[in-house]
Amino acid sequence: MTAFEALYRKHVHAVYRFAMSVTRRKETAEDLTSEAFLALYRHLDSIEESRLPAWLLTVVRNRARDLWRHEEIERRHAADVADTATGGMLDVERWILEQADLKPVHRACILLRYSYGLSRAEIAATLDLTEMQVKGHLRSGLSLLRTAYAASKKGPDR
Repeated sequence: MTAFEALYRKHVHAVYRFAMSVTRRKETAEDLTSEAFLALYRHLDSIEESRLPAWLLTVVRNRARDLWRHEEIERRHAADVADTATGGMLDVERWILEQADLKPVHRACILLRYSYGLSRAEIAATLDLTEMQVKGHLRSGLSLLRTAYAASKKGPDR
């Protein structure tokens, strides 16, 4: 039995119990325990055996904090996506969609390019068009939007 295996057998139950007490989820506790022992394996030569139980528990605690941070970021992102799907659309996007002069292909090209940041090649692949067609639709659509914007600034009474 190697030194690492001996240390693993000696500390695995305590590390797993601590991970379970921190996360309350079996799968997550197993993952955190595995990560702690993987870190131990990588740093085995530089860690004193007398520091081990505390060192392993610190690794579990830190990885659990990282996990919670990532979960919080994912929750916020999911909420942002839900807001967008339920009407959190930008005013500019809504204005583009409401323009009667734009053909659907113009709207699609403009939104994919400027709202979603796709390249002309990606838009062409998405809409089954050539890059030159996408370029033309973008140019035409932007020209129509400029005209509509200028008309909206003048207002109906002027």
